[in-house]
Amino acid sequence: MPIERRPLLIRTSADLRERVGRWRRNGQRIALVPTMGNLHDGHLALVRAVRPQAERVIASIFVNPLQFGAGEDFDRYPRTLDDDMSGLAAVGTDAVFHPSVHEMYPDGGSLRTQVQVPSLEAVLCGRQRQGHFAGVATVVTKLLCLVQPDTAIFGRKDYQQLVLIRQLVRDLSLPVRVVAGDTVRESDGLAMSSRNRYLAPSQRALAPRLYRALCDLRKLLEGGARDFEAQCARVHKTLTEAGFVPDYVQVVDPVTLQPAASDSSSVVIAAAAHLGKARLIDNLSATLHD
Repeated sequence: MPIERRPLLIRTSADLRERVGRWRRNGQRIALVPTMGNLHDGHLALVRAVRPQAERVIASIFVNPLQFGAGEDFDRYPRTLDDDMSGLAAVGTDAVFHPSVHEMYPDGGSLRTQVQVPSLEAVLCGRQRQGHFAGVATVVTKLLCLVQPDTAIFGRKDYQQLVLIRQLVRDLSLPVRVVAGDTVRESDGLAMSSRNRYLAPSQRALAPRLYRALCDLRKLLEGGARDFEAQCARVHKTLTEAGFVPDYVQVVDPVTLQPAASDSSSVVIAAAAHLGKARLIDNLSATLHD
């Protein structure tokens, strides 16, 4: 049995630039997989998906304080570097960039420069998590500038984040191709997430109903239903009666994330709901026919 080679662990921007420069001089393409660590099979699937597209794959592990609001779980968010390194080794990751908060934000959290995409921040999850997406946009821009990858991959489960990053890359003319990784699910349909660990056993048994509710809604829409607002209200009520506390259920345009028009041919069904201490998000794409 072959011995897995652990990825090179890089902690400073200077060491990262030196290593990337060496690979570049050898003509090697580079892919970036940004994460906050506490990795599960969904994260590792992103590495597998992007591995054929580059000679070198870098994963970043950084719990970004800028994207956590007051009362959120920054201090409790699990740091599992040893396990993460083992998992990344198993899928052929070449290097892990694991900077300190000071390395990323040497002047502290009150940055004078932030990256924002206002039209995409104030909708869906952004309504409940003010400032979250400015923190995401800022740290992703910093990582893209540091690594300068040919390709960066982000999961479809965080669909709003994916759309926002695609937009900022286009608006800032960043020379990177952003690709989407499919949502990885448990056998019962629950989207894999680091925060699923907050679910008590009874809540874990209930959690897949969110996915099933979205599947049922997609079937209705693809079957011809066009009263999006009424259908979403029905799902919202169903989830509430089941024990969820929904933040939203919406049918949106895949690019603008604004409410979809009734004559749309392609939409995204997006939802977020609290279940105990866990905040679950999920989405499905739907193709609509006349």
